[in-house]
Amino acid sequence: MRKLILAFGGSMVLAAPLASADVLGVGANVSYWDSELSGDVVNKGSAVDIENDLNLSSDSNANFTAYFEHPVPVLPNVRVNYASISQNGSGQIGLEAFDGILPGTDVDSELDIDQLDLTLYYEVLDNWVNLDLGLTARKLDGELIVRETFVGGRVSETTVDAVIPMGYLAARFDLPFTGVSVGGEGNLISYSGDSLHDFNVYGQYEISLLQLRAGYRQMSIDYEDDDDKMDVELSGPFASVGLTF
Repeated sequence: MRKLILAFGGSMVLAAPLASADVLGVGANVSYWDSELSGDVVNKGSAVDIENDLNLSSDSNANFTAYFEHPVPVLPNVRVNYASISQNGSGQIGLEAFDGILPGTDVDSELDIDQLDLTLYYEVLDNWVNLDLGLTARKLDGELIVRETFVGGRVSETTVDAVIPMGYLAARFDLPFTGVSVGGEGNLISYSGDSLHDFNVYGQYEISLLQLRAGYRQMSIDYEDDDDKMDVELSGPFASVGLTF
């Protein structure tokens, strides 16, 4: 399968460190994302509308993030993020056949997307305005299974599998003496006809070690892997709870 890989060596110098954490910092959070799904999936030249034809609906969208920050200016900070998106539904193939399944056929479908991010970043600003810049390597695994509903019916499987480099940006603005802040973060790449972006904006409240966050997230995947292609978008509100040390 076609892989899109970027070597990190030498690239990190583009994000020259201008600030660093005063002390060691460790944090983690878990979140739930209530997302709506739209777009198309292509298998060997035939396409299906995953919203209107397959009627996919959210089953579970879980997200886990952990980070480690340190006071060594030369070395980047580290952030790891894992997202698991699972959607299923029952629908009907549209006016054109999809991977050998005839138009008008009743089908059951499952869409699973797993993402594992490793982000190396620097703190460019670290006061009431916080700004991080870095690079992310995203391991993307996506699979759409479409089954004809009758016994012995045809089963179609569409998969994408890639390691994708992305730019990383995070900004946060702290309101003095309140524990309240607003911010946003995102990853982005567009290369050779493929493009991915993953952005969120949020409001946050911190009390002692506890961090509460709520906001809106949008993710778009337009990626082709051999004869399989996913062109999907997910968006909706999210909420998270975390601990910082």
